[in-house]
Amino acid sequence: MENTLYIVVPCYNEEEALPLSAPVLLAKLEALEAAGLAGQESRILLVDDGSKDSTWDVIKSLHDHDKRFAALRLSRNRGHQNALLAGLEYAASHGDVSISIDADLQDDVNAMDEMLRRWAEGCDIVYGVRSARDTDTFAKRFTAEGYYKLIAALGGEVVFNHADYRLMSSRAVSALLEFPERSLFLRGMVPMIGYKTATVEYERGARNAGESKYTLKKMLTLAINGVTALSAKPIRMIAGLGALLFAAALAAIIIMLIDGASAAAVAAVSAWGAAGLVLLALGVVGEYVGHIYEEVKGRPRYFIMDKLE
Repeated sequence: MENTLYIVVPCYNEEEALPLSAPVLLAKLEALEAAGLAGQESRILLVDDGSKDSTWDVIKSLHDHDKRFAALRLSRNRGHQNALLAGLEYAASHGDVSISIDADLQDDVNAMDEMLRRWAEGCDIVYGVRSARDTDTFAKRFTAEGYYKLIAALGGEVVFNHADYRLMSSRAVSALLEFPERSLFLRGMVPMIGYKTATVEYERGARNAGESKYTLKKMLTLAINGVTALSAKPIRMIAGLGALLFAAALAAIIIMLIDGASAAAVAAVSAWGAAGLVLLALGVVGEYVGHIYEEVKGRPRYFIMDKLE
């Protein structure tokens, strides 16, 4: 079996983190080659997602010093999921297997050894799964784990406590590229491929430098994309919610009439209940219509402006 490995690293405004994480990644690649888990043509692929700082200059400097650092530069910021997909597509056309990992190296690089062993055993996809969330705040741990459970309850298939640290064979990436959607939620799309999979547990550390680029707005957008991309249940639940709200409003009206409430108060309860339901329904339907609007335009996911090969 050939074993040309590409370590795919999406980067957005990582001028502080890359000088620290790049030597760690290079040392890991050399260790994998020495152990026979990665071939001599293996590379670290840095994908600059339209950074606004000097990230690209840092990447060029790394490439100049060691050609094992390859790079792609997107023409503008297209988001983590698109940058990751661009790297995976390039890696699949040049190597046999890829491992995606974020530039902050909070994910343990030493889990790559076991990932590659599982690939050698015939697994096309190996998920890196956090063994615990002890380093997270209570709020982050509660919302993250609750979100995974919500996706599962709505019928979506996701790997619990897995983000985007995973191994994929070139065959698996080729299958992933068959999915045409533009609103990407890779951690929900990859399980749909159906090839043989495995999981590897690891402990997640602290960010090595800089700040997380996943703002609250970006996290909420990703969460909504995950729900709407994997399940149509929310839009079906509107009917049930409408029936429940109607029953609650009817009960409230009966109670108010029995207690001698004025006709104006009864009308207000009915109006507010109906208005709330309508706005909620419009919001949920609007999310789905918005995604349909984005998909039917069929615009390219990204453009690659520069390459360092």
